[in-house]
Amino acid sequence: QVQLVESGGGLVQPGGSLRLSCAASGSIFSIYSMGWHRQAPGKQRELVASIFRGGSTNYADSVKGRFSISRDNAKNTMYLQMSSLKPEDTAVYYCNADVATIGTSGVLNNYWGQGTQVTVSS
Repeated sequence: QVQLVESGGGLVQPGGSLRLSCAASGSIFSIYSMGWHRQAPGKQRELVASIFRGGSTNYADSVKGRFSISRDNAKNTMYLQMSSLKPEDTAVYYCNADVATIGTSGVLNNYWGQGTQVTVSS
């Protein structure tokens, strides 16, 4: 089994910055892709950014130029550096990963974290 644990959320003023972390643990053989998703009240969950094992990244248009996703493969950890935060960035941020676990011959399973709240308000 694999666990994803997010941290780093909180309350920040507009224009401020936060850094989210997602640590994966368990019977991990390899993590293929990882991503950050968010869900605001009354809205559907949306992809914010994703990163593949080799380092290629994708961003939602709404966060391009403000957010930066990265990962440390040795630590099975992913980060989201958020800058120039806006009230509309307020949401629960979820970590997601496609993981091959030990003994499954490379079969990928998808896992989610429990989420961390980010609130942007003055």
